[in-house]
Amino acid sequence: MTINEKQDELIEDFELFDDQLDKTQYIIDLGKKLSPIAEDYKTDENLIRGCQSKVWLHSEMRGDVVHFEADSEPTAQISKGLVSLLIKILSDEKPEDVANADLYFIDKIGMSSIITSRRAGGLASMIARMKEFAQRATEKVS
Repeated sequence: MTINEKQDELIEDFELFDDQLDKTQYIIDLGKKLSPIAEDYKTDENLIRGCQSKVWLHSEMRGDVVHFEADSEPTAQISKGLVSLLIKILSDEKPEDVANADLYFIDKIGMSSIITSRRAGGLASMIARMKEFAQRATEKVS
């Protein structure tokens, strides 16, 4: 599946919910399904700056695709859910596709009405970190 196909599928999933509370619960449930990362990856280097809670993002190349793993402190269920959405869309894709991805799903699912402005800043930081890693990987290949 392409990044856009994954986004379209996610948008369809969110269309099943009538209210913001259901959407928020779905985000939390996605976070609960995210496999925890190894403790070795919970470093300051992997900590996402700008997040309301502690969220760690580990990025690596696996063959010719970018692979992302993340975790958060136990009380940060929404943050973990948000990073799980991004992993669902961007992980295991070619770095140039990640670096250039238009993440239109964020607006289409009404994210601005689901999360606070502080969480939106954390989400933007997560996206920036993922795209920066992908961009650096693209430059190494070129």
